[in-house]
Amino acid sequence: MTTNIPNPVKLTQTLVSFDTINPPGNERPCAEHVGNLLEAGGFSVSYHEFADTRTSLVARIGGSSDSKPLCFTGHIDVVPLGGASWSVDPFAGEIAEGKLYGRGSTDMKSGVAAFVTAALRVSKEVKDGPGLVLVVTAGEETGCEGAYHLAELDGVLGEAGAIVVGEPTSNKPRIGHKGALWLKATTKGVTAHGSRPEDGDNAVYKAARAITQLEDFDFNIARHDVLGKPTLNVGTVHGGMNINSVPDLTEIGIDIRTIPAQSHTNLQTQLSGYLGDEVDLEPVIDVDGVLTNTADEWVQEVNEIITGIQGEIPEYKTGTGFTDASVLTPAYGGAPTIILGPGEPYMAHKTDEYCVVEKITEAEAAYMEIIRRWNSR
Repeated sequence: MTTNIPNPVKLTQTLVSFDTINPPGNERPCAEHVGNLLEAGGFSVSYHEFADTRTSLVARIGGSSDSKPLCFTGHIDVVPLGGASWSVDPFAGEIAEGKLYGRGSTDMKSGVAAFVTAALRVSKEVKDGPGLVLVVTAGEETGCEGAYHLAELDGVLGEAGAIVVGEPTSNKPRIGHKGALWLKATTKGVTAHGSRPEDGDNAVYKAARAITQLEDFDFNIARHDVLGKPTLNVGTVHGGMNINSVPDLTEIGIDIRTIPAQSHTNLQTQLSGYLGDEVDLEPVIDVDGVLTNTADEWVQEVNEIITGIQGEIPEYKTGTGFTDASVLTPAYGGAPTIILGPGEPYMAHKTDEYCVVEKITEAEAAYMEIIRRWNSR
């Protein structure tokens, strides 16, 4: 078993140096680096690809007691850099004024680094207890493809009694998040010369009418006491080939975030009727929300640990974006789930993304204590 355990900050820098922008992803080299560290630390590691180079891994240690292991999970794909210029190299992991910069530094390679080094540091202590399972996924940013693939493979995930998702929360525990239903709305028409619009049927006009309707859409549902209200946002509009032609196709991207009382199937049917026959709807991403009961003993234990580290009692709040918990929590039989990671939520997906360095070491300390408490059950 290795004694050369990397510093979580250094490991974050190393993981940031792997270009895993999704698309195309190419997570394999990054996953293998993590896997090699864990194998050297005594973990059994398996790799699973849902497409070429789209590699997730599952690592295990311990698990000899009657209790189920504790799961940590995180993804290693990152979003594109965006159109704006970066003031730093997005893959260098540069540290300046206490901040570690780079694409994925906050979302969420710092979280992966922290739970990997935490697991390595306590690996000897958990060999004879409930143990640990680490699930490091590819393809989370575009709909949890890696997590879905793992869940579909017989026996790969195994069991878990609780889940820590290392997504960015500035080390404040979050007890869940909304579901996500992304829809592609399509309007069709008939193309014609731009000087003779009467010969065609303009798909953009139909899309414009639909967008106006969407702005006024009312979910007609009571606000959830923890997750709040559902939301709808039109994020993209694409239509037309050239300025002097009547467009015959327009596509609208709709991002809906849902609360537990909503059925995604029913919601799509409701929207389809609301928008009428001129609009066709097709799901792009469809993931459920997650919400853990604050009365759960383990949730309260995690809050107690964070209180001891940060000196103040964290509030029970939820996150805004979806995570792999949408897939893994039901795959693990509804295990209590906490979202807890060192990244800054407001820096996710931004130009010049960064993570506060001290938050990474703080997360490692929190994860180690969470693991130790679980192992002492």
